[in-house]
Amino acid sequence: MDQRPPEPRWQVTIERALFASRWLVVPFYVGLLLALVMLFVVFVKGLLTYLPKVFLLDLNTVILATLALIDIALVANLVVIVVLASYEMMVSRIDTEHERPGWMGALGFGDVKLKLFSSIVAISGIQLLKLFMGLGGTNQPPADTLFWLVVVHVTFVISTLLSAISEWVSSQAKAKK
Repeated sequence: MDQRPPEPRWQVTIERALFASRWLVVPFYVGLLLALVMLFVVFVKGLLTYLPKVFLLDLNTVILATLALIDIALVANLVVIVVLASYEMMVSRIDTEHERPGWMGALGFGDVKLKLFSSIVAISGIQLLKLFMGLGGTNQPPADTLFWLVVVHVTFVISTLLSAISEWVSSQAKAKK
């Protein structure tokens, strides 16, 4: 048997304080849940703006409105994933009587990061699509603005791909051990 000498009291106190400090992130998660409420309000507001005049709208306007709502839904999903996965990773396991989504408890930091990057790419792509669909209209953005938005989107795509490759290489290395 390995008999280690007891740790000094100050060391135990510091380690307990460090471990307890994980609860300091909970207010951040509560803030994100409040942001989720804001997203819900904006979603409903957008829906209520277009629904009453749905029979007067042309296809392009309906598509743009739908893309805006999809955008909000993607961000809302992202907030839920970040809050739940981060809480379970950093603070405490969530015990629930209800059915748990399959990803809860199974996502690590790399998985959450990839979901975050993928969502950013999707949101950026939707923003670009909305801009391109609006070309030729009255609120046409300058060409250099479009150029830089495409550059930013491609940067997001490349970052996501590199992150995914990095996670894959890391998982392959762990699997070999």
